[in-house]
Amino acid sequence: MTRIYLDNCCFNRPYDDQSRLRIELETKSKLFIQKLIVSDNLELIISYMSILENDDNPYEIRKSAICDFFKYAKRTIFESDALLLIAKEINEVGLKPKDSLHIASAIISKCDYFFSTDDKILKYKDSRIVIMNPVNFAISGEGRDS
Repeated sequence: MTRIYLDNCCFNRPYDDQSRLRIELETKSKLFIQKLIVSDNLELIISYMSILENDDNPYEIRKSAICDFFKYAKRTIFESDALLLIAKEINEVGLKPKDSLHIASAIISKCDYFFSTDDKILKYKDSRIVIMNPVNFAISGEGRDS
């Protein structure tokens, strides 16, 4: 089964102002991916960083809805020396520490895809994982036959 990881900007995309086409498309794509997770066509992985960042969300309704969706995660990745080593390597190329920890968590858990709507993250390339915008995944038809 295809294993995926969504960063927090992906989880929060449906709560952003939908008047811009890019945001609307990313929201619809994220919701499509969410349906695939609920129907067990994709395997969601989250990490301690997913939980910590969501806990810091100042909007209670958003925080609660995202936390409720975390129940669909098949696995939660916690901090380890190996994870921190990968995150340090990613951070050294210019990504923020939290973003580096998210990507490292996805790599450690052997995810096939890491989804983000953050342009800086989307520019980062790593041979250990495919990093993409959820729109590209939805358009490709991936995950439907997983």
